[in-house]
Amino acid sequence: MAGNSFGILFRLTSFGESHGTAIGGVIDGCPSGIIIDSEFIRSEMKRRRPGQSKIVTQRKEDDEVEFLSGIFEGKSTGAPIGFIVKNSDAHSNDYDALKDIYRPSHADFTYDAKYGFRDHRGGGRSSARETVARVVAGAIAKLILIRSGITINAYVSQVGEIRITKNYSELDLSQTEKNIVRCPDAVIANEMIALIEKVRKEGDTIGGIVSCVAKNVPAGMGEPVFDKLHADLGKAMLSINAVKGFEFGSGFSSAAMRGSEHNDVFIPGSEKRKIITATNRSGGIQGGISNGEEIYFSVAFKPVATIIQKQRTVNSKGQIVEMTGRGRHDPCVVPRAVPIVEAMCAIVLVDHLMRQKAQLISNV
Repeated sequence: MAGNSFGILFRLTSFGESHGTAIGGVIDGCPSGIIIDSEFIRSEMKRRRPGQSKIVTQRKEDDEVEFLSGIFEGKSTGAPIGFIVKNSDAHSNDYDALKDIYRPSHADFTYDAKYGFRDHRGGGRSSARETVARVVAGAIAKLILIRSGITINAYVSQVGEIRITKNYSELDLSQTEKNIVRCPDAVIANEMIALIEKVRKEGDTIGGIVSCVAKNVPAGMGEPVFDKLHADLGKAMLSINAVKGFEFGSGFSSAAMRGSEHNDVFIPGSEKRKIITATNRSGGIQGGISNGEEIYFSVAFKPVATIIQKQRTVNSKGQIVEMTGRGRHDPCVVPRAVPIVEAMCAIVLVDHLMRQKAQLISNV
C-alpha cells in the first residue's frame, strides 16, 4: 500500500489500523533541539480523542503517545521521531456481521476493488482512527512554528444548515474550546449542539464545515508551479477522512465577482511589513506563494457514512441485502476534526517554512 507519507522536508509516514494493536508514525526531518512539550502534545490528543463529549463517538481511548526514537532529554535529536498510540477499546465483534457487506459511502468496495482483500474491523486503514498520527505530527509541527510566531486556529463554522455569518476576523477564536462543538459563537454553538443531538436520536448523521486561519506566516512560502502553498494545503485537507471540499480566501464566491472588486490592492505597511494589502480576498496566498497576510480556508465534511438506520446495499457476491450500521460512530465529525485540520495545516506550513529557508541559504 503506497501513499502513507506526506511532506518533503518535514515528512510524516503513518501506519496502523483502527482495530489493530496501535496507530503509529515516523516523523522525518524534524530539526534538532526542538523542546518536545509532552503536555502540549497530550492536550492536542485530548481534543481529537473519542468519548470526549455527548455529541461524539463513545469509544474510549486514552490516546497516550509513546515515543520510540528521535527524542533525548526532552528535545528532538534530528533523527526520525518514531511513536505509537495503542488501541485499547476496539470492539471488533461489532463488525463481524458486516465483513462481506459493502456499507454505503464507505471504502469497503473500493478497498476490495484495489487490493482484493480488506480489514473489515472498523474500516481498517481507511478509518479516521489513522488521524491520531497526524495530530501527533501536527503538535510537533506547531512547536516548531511557534518559534517563528506562527499560530493556527480552526473552528466549526457550520453544522448542517446552521452556520456562523461573521468573518473569522470578527470572532473571538479564544472561545472555540469553550463548548463541545468547538464553535466560537456561543449562541450558534448551542443551536449546533441541539441539531447534532436531534440527528443522533434519529439514528442519522450530519455534515459541516471547519474553518481555519494561520497568522504571522511570512511572505515567500510556497513552491510553484505544482507545489503551490494552497495546493499543498488542499491536498492535506482532502486527505482527511470525510472531506468533500476545500476553498481558500474568497473561494467559490470569487466566481461571481469582477476583478475590480476582487483585487487586493497593495498599500504601504509598517516597519515590520513594508507592503501589505488593503483587503485579503487572496487568503494570504498569491501565485501559490504566501504574501504575509493571514491565510484562511474552509474544509467541508460530509455526514458520517455509518447511520443506525436500515439501508439496502450489496454483499461481495453482488446480492442485495439489508443492513443496519453497528459500532460507535460520530453523529457529526466536525467537532473532532478541528485539531486534525490544524495538524495538517501545521505540517504543510512547517514543510514549506523549511523549504523556504533552504532556498534562502542556496541564494546566498
